[in-house]
Amino acid sequence: MSDDPYDQASPRRPEAPREAADGGSARLGSLLDAPAGHDAAPSGLRGAFEHEELTPEQVRRRQRRGRVSLTTAIALFSLAALITVSVLASTFGWFEVRDYRGDGKDPVTFSVPEGATTGQIAASLEQQGIVADAQTFVETYSEDHAQEFIQPGEYELRTEMSSEAVVTALMEEGEAVHYAAVAQTLRMSDVFPILSESTGIPVEEFEAYAEDTETFGIPERFPTLEGWLHPGEYRFPLDVTAEEALRTMVDRTRETLDANGITEEERIFEVLTIGSIIEFEVQPEHYDVVAGAIENRLENPEGETSGFIQSDASVTYGLGRKGYDFSEEERRDADNEYNTFANPGLPVGPIGSPGDAAIKAAADPVETDYYFWVTVDLDTGETKFADTYAEHLRNVEEYNQWCSENEGRCA
Repeated sequence: MSDDPYDQASPRRPEAPREAADGGSARLGSLLDAPAGHDAAPSGLRGAFEHEELTPEQVRRRQRRGRVSLTTAIALFSLAALITVSVLASTFGWFEVRDYRGDGKDPVTFSVPEGATTGQIAASLEQQGIVADAQTFVETYSEDHAQEFIQPGEYELRTEMSSEAVVTALMEEGEAVHYAAVAQTLRMSDVFPILSESTGIPVEEFEAYAEDTETFGIPERFPTLEGWLHPGEYRFPLDVTAEEALRTMVDRTRETLDANGITEEERIFEVLTIGSIIEFEVQPEHYDVVAGAIENRLENPEGETSGFIQSDASVTYGLGRKGYDFSEEERRDADNEYNTFANPGLPVGPIGSPGDAAIKAAADPVETDYYFWVTVDLDTGETKFADTYAEHLRNVEEYNQWCSENEGRCA
């Protein structure tokens, strides 16, 4: 055997290339002219295209491996897709039940408490399994009943009712009304828009009655309805008029006066005016003491206060502003008929409509030696009282100190 590694007998020796005079076309010709029954490709190309001969068992093993790999890939893809959908569904609430269908399943008694808002009712309905989603209920309710109110009381409903079915049941079983909530320490100019928003009646119709005290049987001493629009919750019939709504509020004030034994016209004026001032001046726990201090000032014009009430709230009411900040010039302006610094005695009328507690305190003030009061902490409502002006000035210094430590709060 030849020692030449490229000997013809060696299977690793490649065939010697055959050159042609035409620059290589002979090689292409040799490939095309290969004898029948022989692969035209040289050994290197043949290895690239020919399949390895496998036994049947090897074929089956490879098929099984292929199937396992495909199954694993599909399983991993499905798991990833499931996780992705779960995250997105949780984020966007895709699979949350927003509403049930039909008239429900099991009977349940549902209570609407006094003063409950639509949102509170909706939350309670969802908690008790009556509706699927509180927000969906609110949206359904607002479509046709935005200006109406769900009457307090007990309703026979069912679990898993559609929001539409619940709205129908609540509005048919209970009489639909207009609901208005009037808070304390609101001026007449604040109350009219609330009534208008509740009833849908233009605010101008309420304003037209502002000075028409005669229509409501209010004593002539009162310049406007201010003082008579009793704070509280009201449920007006759907066909209520502006006059009827106002009369309801005036009647409630009259009922409170009657309950406290205040029936004489001059005394009515005193109680409602003083009651309106103390509501703006102090917290409810101090109403009766401040009412006593105001009574001392009015009954002792020769004392240190010279018969002046000196209420900041009354001055700004006359100025048509809110708050307690005014200039020294405005403090001395006697043309402001509500200025209790420049004009002794009661102002020309109430500066708001007092509630039950303020009316009661003004009707029956505490007997006290105090003439002065000042709230020294606007957050807690802490109020200090004094018999003399000198003592009062020390309390005022405490108030000023609090204001300096709480910038912007006393403006």
